[in-house]
Amino acid sequence: MNTVKLIGNVGSEVNVLSFENGKKASFSLATTESYTNKNNEEVKNTAWHNVVAWGKIAEICEDLVSKGKLVSVEGKLNYRNYINKEEKTIYVTEIVAYKVSEVVK
Repeated sequence: MNTVKLIGNVGSEVNVLSFENGKKASFSLATTESYTNKNNEEVKNTAWHNVVAWGKIAEICEDLVSKGKLVSVEGKLNYRNYINKEEKTIYVTEIVAYKVSEVVK
């Protein structure tokens, strides 16, 4: 089963595109994990994720998502590639969101 759940801070304003049959929203999400190393120092690791949402979920993102906000994203991993203008293959990993909601601390 291809399922992902992330909780993190939005890293960029949501980018919304409108099409004849609906909308597409995309934004970056930062997740941070921390641990204590053998020297008793806290170490933080931040990972950046690309999130894409379509249709009604994109509309929810348009109203809810803003830079810095803590959100929960549920979806699936999607891998794709394309050839850019320089004829180089670009590989993309993204989360296709099924659910996006605000996290209240």
